Amino acid sequence: MQTKTDSRIADLPLSERVRVQQERLLSNNWYTLKTTRFDFLRSDGQWQTQDRETYDRGNGATILLYQRTRRRVLLTRQFRYPAFVNGWQQLMVEAVAGLLDEADPLSCVRAEAEQEAGVKLREVQPLFEAYMSPGSVTEKLHFFAAEYEDGDLVGAGGGLVEEGEDIARFELDFDAAMRQVEAGEIVDAKTIMLLRWAERHVFGPPPRKGPLLVFIAGPYRSGTGDREDAIAANVQAMQDAALQVAALGHVPVLGEWVALPLIAAAGGRRGDAVWDRYFHPNAQALLERCDLLLRIGGDSAGADAMIKAALACAMPVHYGLASIPTRPA
Repeated sequence: MQTKTDSRIADLPLSERVRVQQERLLSNNWYTLKTTRFDFLRSDGQWQTQDRETYDRGNGATILLYQRTRRRVLLTRQFRYPAFVNGWQQLMVEAVAGLLDEADPLSCVRAEAEQEAGVKLREVQPLFEAYMSPGSVTEKLHFFAAEYEDGDLVGAGGGLVEEGEDIARFELDFDAAMRQVEAGEIVDAKTIMLLRWAERHVFGPPPRKGPLLVFIAGPYRSGTGDREDAIAANVQAMQDAALQVAALGHVPVLGEWVALPLIAAAGGRRGDAVWDRYFHPNAQALLERCDLLLRIGGDSAGADAMIKAALACAMPVHYGLASIPTRPA
């Protein structure tokens, strides 16, 4: 049972529980290795002196490249010396990845996709962030995913020779990739994490028979300055997408179709308490009953919130009509 003292310590910021005594550089050859002596305030109220080594190679980014309709992923093979000295006798199968250096995560994965795999990315979906080995390595990895087409293969890839890279890209059936994970043939942590994400959010069970209920998310007020003509243009763009979805044999829905008439009936106005009560909550409730989400248009915090809600309930997210199947006649 936690004592009051324990509770107070747990509530302290970590900066108040760590006192660095001494830091010494051990190596600065490839990246930075340091040894540090510090005092740590334990949950029982006692200060304990500890010694730790930290390897700082900067932060990185990784991306899973996939084709939804063909049910395949694009991966790479390369030699990894640390895995080799730990007994791994094969080239490592990995998703495209690289260190940020001075770039932002999105720019990094765009550059790495072209350098390593020869793929010029279009839409890129941010997924999550993770510390891959927090006991000794400072690196935080930013995870992304992107769908590609054959026409996006603009080069041979291979990586940078001056950095010792000798990378081969290859395409693999997704189910074969998952069998390799289960068989212990794909052992790279970031790649396994991305494939497991795709198993749930991209290549899940086949869609049910009959028309799909397709939620269309795009900018509504974003970037309009609340100008009525600009808002109307955003709504028209979503409705144009709805017509194209209907032409594919599916049932399109917009959160605005449900929320706006309800707000008007309740006497609400844009941005007031009635608006807040109905607009996003009703749109999200509708989304949770749909089969997939189609994201269109530019920047929109509201549309991005719908993406997060869709991913939370394992709903596929599409960024274009080309990947939505036509319902058989």
